[in-house]
Amino acid sequence: MASNGVDEIKLVEGPAGYVLEDVPHLSDYILDLPTYPNPLQSNAAYSVVRQYFVDEDDTVQEKIVVHKDSPRGTHFRRAGPRQKVYFKPSDVRACIVTCGGLCPGLNTVIREIVCGLHFMYGVTEVIGVDCGFCGFYSKNTVALTPKTVSDIHKRGGTILGTSRGGHDTSKIVDNIQDREINQVYIIGGDGTQKGASAIYKEIRRRGLKVAVAGIPKTIDNDIPVIDKSFGFDTAVEEAQRAINAAHVEATSVENGIGMVKLMGRYSGFIAMYATLASRDVDCCLIPESPFYLEGKGGLYEFIAKRLRENGHMVIVIAEGAGQDLVAESIDQQDASGNKLLKDVGLWMSLKIKEHFAKQSVMDITLKYIDPTYMIRAIPANASDNVYSTLLAQSAVHGAMAGYTGFVSGLVNGRHTYIPFNRITERQNKVVITDRMWARMLSSTNQPSFMNPPKGTKGFTDQ
Repeated sequence: MASNGVDEIKLVEGPAGYVLEDVPHLSDYILDLPTYPNPLQSNAAYSVVRQYFVDEDDTVQEKIVVHKDSPRGTHFRRAGPRQKVYFKPSDVRACIVTCGGLCPGLNTVIREIVCGLHFMYGVTEVIGVDCGFCGFYSKNTVALTPKTVSDIHKRGGTILGTSRGGHDTSKIVDNIQDREINQVYIIGGDGTQKGASAIYKEIRRRGLKVAVAGIPKTIDNDIPVIDKSFGFDTAVEEAQRAINAAHVEATSVENGIGMVKLMGRYSGFIAMYATLASRDVDCCLIPESPFYLEGKGGLYEFIAKRLRENGHMVIVIAEGAGQDLVAESIDQQDASGNKLLKDVGLWMSLKIKEHFAKQSVMDITLKYIDPTYMIRAIPANASDNVYSTLLAQSAVHGAMAGYTGFVSGLVNGRHTYIPFNRITERQNKVVITDRMWARMLSSTNQPSFMNPPKGTKGFTDQ
C-alpha cells in the first residue's frame, strides 16, 4: 500500500497484476472508531433482498476488454451498503452543495441523498448549502426533508442555487466544524471535485470525523473513468429538438442550411451522440477534430457539394470546436478557471454567409440555433432520473460506511467508489481514431478533414 500522509493514495496489489485503487476511510486516520449495525437489516423495503450487503472484497474492473495474457489490471471498490456503519443515524448532520453550471438531474441527486439518508438510515438532519461553495462561509443554508424535496426532481436547475469559484478551503472547513456537520455531499464537475478533494484533505489534516462524498456532474460527459455523467442522456435527447428544428428550416427553402451549436467546451460527446441519434445531420464539428474552411476538402467545398446533392444541409457544431480559426483569441477565464470561448456557431454562420455571397455561385439561407441554456435547464429524463438516484444512494451508502474522499460513479455498468485524483487528473475526450467517431462519419458521410492543404490555419504541416 502506498501512502504519503494527507495525500495518501491507497493501492492494494494482488496476484496476476491485480491493483485496487482504493478510497480513503475514516479509520485510516481516526483510531478505534466504533461501528454500528446497518439499519437496513430491519428495513422493510430490503427484506426481499437475498443479500443485503456488498462483500468487502467486491471490486469492479476498470477495463473489461482484455487479451488472454492480460494482467487483471486496475479495480475500484464496489459501491453499496455495508454490514457495519460508522455513524449513528441520530448523530448524523449532513449537508449538500451544488456547484458549477446547471445540468439535468441535479435536483434528483439532491432529493435522493435526502430520501436515502432518511428512509434507508433514519437520518433526520440534512441541510442544503445555498449557492455553491461560498454558501459555506456566508452561512446560507436551508433545511432539507423528504417533504421539502418530494417533487423537486420534476424541476430543472438546482433548488440550492449554484455558483462558480468562491472556494476558500479553510473557511469552508471552519464552517463544517462550527455547524458540527459530519457528512458532506458535493455535486459538481472536475473543478468542483478538486475543491472537494481539498476539503477532504483539510478535514483529514484536522483529524475530523467527517465523510466527504462527491457526485460527479458535467453535461459534457468529459469526466474520466466513469461510463457517463448524469444529465448526458437528457442533453442528447433534448438536442434532438434543436436539430429537428434546424432540419425543418433547412428543408423549407432552396439551399437551406440549419446550424446548431451544442455544448462541448473541450469534448464533443453531446454533438457526436446527438448527430448519431438524429440521422438528419450532414456535418458534425467537435473540439477533438480540427477542420479547415477553404481549399480542397475544406468545409466550404463540402457545404457546396452537399447543397448541390440534397438542396439543404444541417451542421452541428460543439461550442469548443474551431476556436483556433476564430480571429480574436480570448485569454480570459470564468470563475471556475475555464477559458472563455468565442461563439463559434455565430462566427461560423457569418463566415459561411460571407463566403457564398462572394462566390455568387448559389444563394443560401442559413438559420442558426443555439439551444445551450434550454438544454441545461430542463428536468432529467427517465434514464437520468434512475441513474441520478443510484449515484446518490451509492454516495450515501459509502459515507455511512465511513468511506471518504471519493466520488460515486458507474464503471462498466457497476456502481463504484473512485478516488478524487482519478476524476480530476484529466478530461475525457472523443477519440477520433475510435469506432464511435467512425460510425458518426459514416452516418453523416462528411470528410474527416485529416489531410488539409499545406499551411492551412489550425493545422501543423507534416
